[in-house]
Amino acid sequence: MTNFASGNAIAEVASLLGDAARANMLAALMGGQALTAGELARHAGVTAQTTSGHLSRLADAQLVTLEKQGRHRYYRLASQEVAQAIDALMAVASAGPKRYRPVGPKDESMRLARTCYDHMAGKLAVNVADVLCDKAYVMLSEGAALVTEEGQRFFCDFGVDLKIDSSSKRPLCRTCLDWSERRMHLAGKLGAGLLDRFTALGWVARMPDTRALRVTPTGEVGFRTAFGLPVDWRLSLPAETKNDGCESRHL
Repeated sequence: MTNFASGNAIAEVASLLGDAARANMLAALMGGQALTAGELARHAGVTAQTTSGHLSRLADAQLVTLEKQGRHRYYRLASQEVAQAIDALMAVASAGPKRYRPVGPKDESMRLARTCYDHMAGKLAVNVADVLCDKAYVMLSEGAALVTEEGQRFFCDFGVDLKIDSSSKRPLCRTCLDWSERRMHLAGKLGAGLLDRFTALGWVARMPDTRALRVTPTGEVGFRTAFGLPVDWRLSLPAETKNDGCESRHL
């Protein structure tokens, strides 16, 4: 009976995600920022009345949560687990039938650098993961990552707090398949901490009405000097030449 109940629950969630408008709303919330119903309506391309119905169903399924601030109402993804599930579906969707165009977002700025819920994704993110792996600050494994002692010192000096909250189930560091680059970037507490630090230093800046991040001139210098990113990091590299092989080099 448990298996039937579990299967029914999966089918119910799948039916919610199977609607393009609801899927686009959830994808918009992957930016990590709370959005109003009006903003989500624009992302989904539907009317306000239709949006209200969609959000009600998503909230009932505990996929989104409502936050009220005065007369304003904001929606965000209900949990880190929901974000991980959506991100995994994005990766699966990008690996579909052979395409005659690049997978992932069409907008080049989105492919370059974007938010992935609370951490960074895109070419910049996978290049950061590459150099951290090459320097043996992190060791990547299947779906997980280990921060080495040398890495802990580096991140501490850089201003990223890696103290573990005993009440939190969130991993210190995990890998996340980048659905535009098809390589791994870093998530978990480390991934979120790096994005927060990059933003605080003014290395990246959020762009309005999009998940895209702009790399500032200060960031261009910072990523090269502090992390050792190559000057040509914007160029795509074959997946097999980069962080997919990190495990065999360092584990």
